[in-house]
Amino acid sequence: MSADTNTFQNLPEGSLKVLQLTDCHLYADTSRCLLGMNTQETLNLVSAMALEQLGTPDMILATGDLVHDASETGYRRLRKQFARFGAPTFCLPGNHDIPEIMARLLNQDGISTIPSTQQGNWSLIFLDSTIPKKPGGHLDESQLKLLEDELQKHPDKHTLVCMHHHPIPVNSAWMDSMALNNPEPLFELLAKHKQVKGILCGHIHQEFEHNYHNLLLLGSPSTCIQFIAGQDKFGLADNPPGYRWLALLPDGEIRSGVELLPEMPEGLEFNSSGY
Repeated sequence: MSADTNTFQNLPEGSLKVLQLTDCHLYADTSRCLLGMNTQETLNLVSAMALEQLGTPDMILATGDLVHDASETGYRRLRKQFARFGAPTFCLPGNHDIPEIMARLLNQDGISTIPSTQQGNWSLIFLDSTIPKKPGGHLDESQLKLLEDELQKHPDKHTLVCMHHHPIPVNSAWMDSMALNNPEPLFELLAKHKQVKGILCGHIHQEFEHNYHNLLLLGSPSTCIQFIAGQDKFGLADNPPGYRWLALLPDGEIRSGVELLPEMPEGLEFNSSGY
C-alpha cells in the first residue's frame, strides 16, 4: 500500500493517525555521511515529505537507531526536529543508541521515551530490545515483565507492540543474525493477550509485512540507507529513504503503507561491504 495525500482522510471516527520514522542514524556533525548518504539531509527530506503528504499525525513513533554515534548533540538536534512536527513523539532505542542518554535528553518538548501510551481504543507499548554494544536484540526479564504488566492493565484496548529488532526472520541471513534472539517468550506472552493486533519494528531498513500467529508484523524503510531484501549477504538497495504510515482504527484494524522519496539522493556507496 502506498501513501498519498488522502491516506488519512475518510477514516472512521476515533482512528489514530501514526507516522513511523526509523533508523535515522544521525551524527553530532551534520556533514557526516553513512555509506555516502548524509543522514541529516535525508531525514529532513523524509520529514518534509511526510508533513506534506500526511499533515500532522496524532503521534510519531521513532523506532530506534536514531543517532548513530549516540551523541548528546545528535539527540538534542533530533529532539528539536521532532518537536517541529507538533505531534507527541515516542522514541525507543536501537542498537546504535544509548538508552540512558536518550532518556535524559529526549523526555521534553513533546518527545518521550515512556514505556507506553493509551489513546482512544488503542494502547501502544514500547520495548527496549537492545543489548549494550551488540547489534542483535534481546528482551530481558524486565522488558517481558513490563510488557505483561501493560497488557494486563489495558485488556480492553487494541494493542500495538513496538521494538527496534525484528522478532521473526526476514530471509536475509546477515540481518537475521541480528534479530531478536529470544522471540519465544514474547510470542508465548502475546498469545495469552488477544488484544494485541501487531508488532512494529525498525532495524531491517526495508519494507516488511507478514501475518504471524494472527499478528500483523511490520518492518519499515530507513530515513537514510536501505538494505537489499532477501539477500543473505550485506548489500545496499537502490530504494530511496522513506517512512511508514499507520491508521489504527477503533475496531482494531491496522491499515499501513510506506512512502519513499521520489528520487534517490546522490552519494550512496553501493560497493560497501558493511558498516
